[in-house]
Amino acid sequence: MRVQSSATTAPRIAVATDRDRPGLGTLQAALGVIAFSLTFPATAWGLEGFGPWSLVAVRSVLAAVIAGGCLLALRVPLPARRHWPGLAVVGAGVVLGFPLLTTLALQTSTTAHAAVVVGLLPLTTALCSALRVGTRPSRTFWTASLAGAAAVLAFTVQQSGGALSTADLYLFAALLVCAAGYTEGGRLARVMPGWHVIGWALVLCLPLTVPMAALALAQEPVRLTAHSVTGLLWVAAGSQFVGLVVWYRGMAAIGIPKASQLQLAQPLLTLMWSVLLLGEHLPVAAPLTAAAVLVCIAVTQRARG
Repeated sequence: MRVQSSATTAPRIAVATDRDRPGLGTLQAALGVIAFSLTFPATAWGLEGFGPWSLVAVRSVLAAVIAGGCLLALRVPLPARRHWPGLAVVGAGVVLGFPLLTTLALQTSTTAHAAVVVGLLPLTTALCSALRVGTRPSRTFWTASLAGAAAVLAFTVQQSGGALSTADLYLFAALLVCAAGYTEGGRLARVMPGWHVIGWALVLCLPLTVPMAALALAQEPVRLTAHSVTGLLWVAAGSQFVGLVVWYRGMAAIGIPKASQLQLAQPLLTLMWSVLLLGEHLPVAAPLTAAAVLVCIAVTQRARG
């Protein structure tokens, strides 16, 4: 008489993951967008007391200390060797490239203008995802994404008097490197926890960010104020670590293209913060453009694929 092993007779237990709960994934990605929407106002505050290179380097080092402490405390093992190239792309894009380029842009650009230009990030991220991961969103998705991008481009050209400024060039370069970092991070977050992705990317950048911070602090004046310290702490802990943790978890749960389109709301939120926190006066076209791209979010989130 043949006896079946318990391994074959035991019922299978389904383990719920974030991918099984798209509503939770959408919430996590939305929380990431809210955290990111405060980045430009916080950067503007930080620039009141730090130079651009100092601010970027110190924020990255502080974020790496937080992330490294968590990884060490929880005894997280090193990622597999095959994941390190992807982590390097995340580090180059979201740890170093995007913060540095946007900080340089904000020396001569208002946060409101920069926020609307960065409204192109959802489209560039979706394009990177299609090229790198092979995602194939529907035609409705691409139509809505292109409509939002066209609104952002029209705003940029109108505000720049028909010519792109140096700040705009910094911002467009930031879009490319950030989209690459988001795409690679979203891909990695499907095989490891999202906070591991950004945590190891931050730690990987320490050999660059520590000497960069030391050199920048020696060359650029530092003036500690309530605004500058608050701005630094937010971009380090909120934008650079916590925001990216929930963002990558959300992307892994609902897919990179759909998560990226939630960022169409980011300009509208940043415009609100720029008025409330910085007292900026908005051109009429800014909220209209942000509202237009916000409408595109609903379409992209309802689109299939």
